[in-house]
Amino acid sequence: MQLWHSVLQLSLLASAAIPTAAASAWGFTDATVSVNTKGAGVGAGVKEVIPDNKALTKPIALGVADTLKVTLTAQEGRTGKHAHQVYLLLQDPETGLDISYPFNVKDNGKSRLDLTQKDLPIQFLTAPEPLEARFLIGSFGESTAYNGAAFQLAVARNPDEPVPTVEVSRYGKLPEIHHIFKSDAQSPPIVITLAFVAMVLATLPVLGGVWLFLGVNVNHLPTALKSAPIPHIVFLGSLLSIEGLFFLYYSSWTLFQLLPAVAVVGSVAFVSGSRALGEVQGRRLAGLR
Repeated sequence: MQLWHSVLQLSLLASAAIPTAAASAWGFTDATVSVNTKGAGVGAGVKEVIPDNKALTKPIALGVADTLKVTLTAQEGRTGKHAHQVYLLLQDPETGLDISYPFNVKDNGKSRLDLTQKDLPIQFLTAPEPLEARFLIGSFGESTAYNGAAFQLAVARNPDEPVPTVEVSRYGKLPEIHHIFKSDAQSPPIVITLAFVAMVLATLPVLGGVWLFLGVNVNHLPTALKSAPIPHIVFLGSLLSIEGLFFLYYSSWTLFQLLPAVAVVGSVAFVSGSRALGEVQGRRLAGLR
């Protein structure tokens, strides 16, 4: 009986340990870091192998004309896989400033990253101590992400060359802005105005001749004024008032002064004109032409 209980307890412990053993973690393998100088030729650079899931002991120097190349294979457990996030994190140990650079990851987990000094923040170019480089590898699922040191990066610069600077926009007093507005519209010369007035007045005799040719009946004027004196007088007066408003706009008024006055006089002309035309229609229906 005791043997049976011992076997049962061991079975329970083994079953409880299976999920823990099955849980895997992200890491890397086949990691290398190399520095190649532009125009130095093949084999002139430096290449170091980074131990699996460990950090490189010696620092890597990156010059002005150098290119840093980092390669690795992301793996989940012992299998190379495409991780959702593979980053190289650079951090200044003195100030705590850091920046991350994403790797170019393939489906089999092989990842690559190229960097130059132009890709680094200006604050890193003057760092007195080597920068700490870390690998960040993680993805969806229950596997534990990897966050560990990879190597140290020493940024080497020529002391005779100035460090690039970036102008930063800051809040403060700005120079005074002087607005130059467009000048107001001016009336045309009086000669052009008189020429157009003459052309308009020259059409009045033509209009009178057309009326006489069509047989205008001036004898009905007393009858019209007797039947509806107020609509006819107000309608003709409103037409003359509109012409007077246009003259004021030409001489001294502005557009904002003209529009309300034209709206009022135009409404009066519409109402009185409809009444006057109604009287004319009544005479025509009665056969008086």
